[in-house]
Amino acid sequence: MAEALQVLTANRLRDGDVVYWRGGAWVEAFADADVFAAKEAADAALKAAAESVAARVVVNPYLFAVKDVGGAAAPTEEREIVRAAGPSVRTDLGKQASNNQSGSFDVSI
Repeated sequence: MAEALQVLTANRLRDGDVVYWRGGAWVEAFADADVFAAKEAADAALKAAAESVAARVVVNPYLFAVKDVGGAAAPTEEREIVRAAGPSVRTDLGKQASNNQSGSFDVSI
């Protein structure tokens, strides 16, 4: 049996945005995230993410299951589907808004 595909996610402390792990750094777009097929690689990324927690860049990094849909990763759980899409209360704001090219809003004061 093949190992489950996984993606590493967390929340960025600066603005609370959902971020994903890619090559040792955090990216905002789910589509840009590393997809881990091997448990060892996923666990190593999770361990490496602890440095970002210690540096107060992110909180609560964890791995979640994804599936392959036509060659692209897709979250399997409803929570992760919503997190990847962005806030669900206003579809004209956040990641899902077509006029927001950066995918994030800076809410720092």
